[in-house]
Amino acid sequence: MTELEKGPTGRRRGRGARERIISASQQLFREQGINRTGMNELCAAAQVSKRTAYQHFTGKDELVAEYLRRFDPSVLSGVFDRTDLTPRERLLAAFDIPPTTPLCPYIAAAVELHDPQHPASQYARDYKKAVAARLADTAREAGAADPEQLGEQLALLIDGAAARTRVLNADAFPAAAAVAAVLIDNAIPATAGGL
Repeated sequence: MTELEKGPTGRRRGRGARERIISASQQLFREQGINRTGMNELCAAAQVSKRTAYQHFTGKDELVAEYLRRFDPSVLSGVFDRTDLTPRERLLAAFDIPPTTPLCPYIAAAVELHDPQHPASQYARDYKKAVAARLADTAREAGAADPEQLGEQLALLIDGAAARTRVLNADAFPAAAAVAAVLIDNAIPATAGGL
């Protein structure tokens, strides 16, 4: 193999390059943001040439969309698929988020991109709708009178707490969980027994 057949660090191009690019984007976009991360920096972190990067992704927009597509496709399965909790407890468990958790990548991308037509913006919308739907499904299981409304309210609280935690550098999730408990208790009739 000649030097021309090797990537920037002597690796063969193409072998795992796509995954290295995605892995680098996951790290750099979370750490410093989408707009502040350039393709040169991504390529250096992924140890690929720009040519190789553009063979895998037509541009940064496509890479950003793939970055978001890879996040939590099961929509908080660690919360909603737990069988050891009642539906009410699962709704509250959605607020058990460590304050050191980075800002939701979907919120961060939507804020940075400013383009509702960007493919990543569609992933963000779809994911946020899916979270509200999972919350509504769990609220329905708990016996809520209007599960869709409760799901939307809880989704709003989660996103608000995530943003407030990040902006103030102080944990807003306990306060959001307290508000969520009131909303949940008001939405679930006493005859449902708190399931």
